Amino acid sequence: MIREVDVQEFAAAQRRGALVVDVREPSEYVDGHVPGAQLVPLGSLAARVDELPRDDRVYVICASGNRSRTAAATLAAAGRDAISVSGGTRAWVASGGPVVRGQHDVVEIVAIDTPSLGDRSYLVHDGAVAFVVDPQRDIDRILASLENRGVRLTDVFETHIHNDYVTGGLALAKATGARYHLNAADQVSFDHHPIAPEQVVAVGDSIRVRALATPGHTFTHLAYVLQAPGQAPAVFTGGSLLFGSTGRPDLLGPANTGELVHAQYASAQRLAAELPDETRVYPTHGFGSFCAATQSAAESSTIGGEKRANPVLTRAEQDYVEELLAGLDGYPAYYAHMGALNAAGPEAPDLAAPRRAQAAELARRIQAGEWVVDLRHRTAFAAGHVGGTLNFGLDGNFATYLGWLIPWGTPLTLLGETVDDVAGAQRELVRIGIDRLQAVATGSPADWTDGELQSYPTASFADLAQVRHHRRVVVLDVRRNNEWAQGHLLGAVHVPLHELLNRLSDVPPGEVWVHCQSGYRAAIAASLLAAAGHRVVAINDDYHTAATAGLDIATPHAETR
Repeated sequence: MIREVDVQEFAAAQRRGALVVDVREPSEYVDGHVPGAQLVPLGSLAARVDELPRDDRVYVICASGNRSRTAAATLAAAGRDAISVSGGTRAWVASGGPVVRGQHDVVEIVAIDTPSLGDRSYLVHDGAVAFVVDPQRDIDRILASLENRGVRLTDVFETHIHNDYVTGGLALAKATGARYHLNAADQVSFDHHPIAPEQVVAVGDSIRVRALATPGHTFTHLAYVLQAPGQAPAVFTGGSLLFGSTGRPDLLGPANTGELVHAQYASAQRLAAELPDETRVYPTHGFGSFCAATQSAAESSTIGGEKRANPVLTRAEQDYVEELLAGLDGYPAYYAHMGALNAAGPEAPDLAAPRRAQAAELARRIQAGEWVVDLRHRTAFAAGHVGGTLNFGLDGNFATYLGWLIPWGTPLTLLGETVDDVAGAQRELVRIGIDRLQAVATGSPADWTDGELQSYPTASFADLAQVRHHRRVVVLDVRRNNEWAQGHLLGAVHVPLHELLNRLSDVPPGEVWVHCQSGYRAAIAASLLAAAGHRVVAINDDYHTAATAGLDIATPHAETR
């Protein structure tokens, strides 16, 4: 049964910044629509469901309520939490609800997600021309989106010189003839169109993009305000104001952190003071990226929503500064290389299939100390793998952790069950500047070696509780420092995963049971330890089950059983 709400209940949700989808035709939308409503005509809804934030409740509105019920049913069938607005825009207008009107082309904002890195790029168009904010390295996704919509790209905007991925901005500009905008103060070695704070760029006849200085994540960070007739205001905040958080201020080194964290606070306050509460916020970071100071599960927000919930807008400055700095933890080692690569002007990546390797070559590469990485799921790897290979499964943050752990420049070969698996991993790696693979192999472990396969057990926390009754084992916790501080198993040894390669000697001898929060990082650690000659058991379980399994937990304030 399709859920419905009346316009009074809908108005309360709309004021809170709820996601509103208008399923009428463009001409109806332009004649008058609810502020902040996103236009997705009913006829194209089924094909565009994936463009909508997955975890947000969707309020669907049409003219009278008939099409919105059909649309809500379509969204519900796709697993979305959808509610139809009874009476539609007619009831909304009759109740005195505000309406945005205009005779101009409707602006669409398309989020292009890169979930493995926790980032978003944005494509914005009015049906004729478009601009892009913070594009990722693999620009073919954006080119396809432009082609599908039949629009021409005129401008590419970078909010900052990125630290967590290699930009596709220069390559995209070259491929399309678009202007490429970076802060005029950024020191780069390629031709571009410098943009200064408060400068306004015309995109086509109706769209205007205004740059705002928002230092904090970097010194030269910019946000971009979208201005278009008939369009609810929007701001692209990059690594400044995020959903419930801000970008971290420590990526340029400890000497700059103190200045940048105060600048970040001032920038967020400025955005909140200058922009209307209904302004939609579109950050680049904050969806799992380590560029965010903290993570949020939110998928959409407004300036008004952030004023109510974001610590940078609800706390006093010194409280915000102290809480943010106290909560910072490690970030991937490969970040150190991203700024220089982006300042140099990266070209489009080569995604051609790498050369194939046979078993003898793989053995030589392992023997030489190169990294040969198995992309399969952790349970399959544990059950049987080529000795000396390492397990970074495609089911987790593959590129983040591989880029974090691999000594930069180490020759790399990938093993995957299918060609698509290898191609997907290759795409992930070029996003962080690992462009060259030595070789690849596909199939099963039996195809990758002429020798015997290696294996190790997997277990649960309940298994660990039972084993501890019978014999002494080493328990290795590879979670990050903040996770450890919030609670850990009594008697466990703590070596964060990103430190493990340099601290293998800190792992005691004997049988090592290794765990993390959910199993993914433990699997990586287990493969590293096994390759180094340790006897390992990988705990493939959720850490939250440890206490109920009977294991003693040390917390900041007490010990629990």
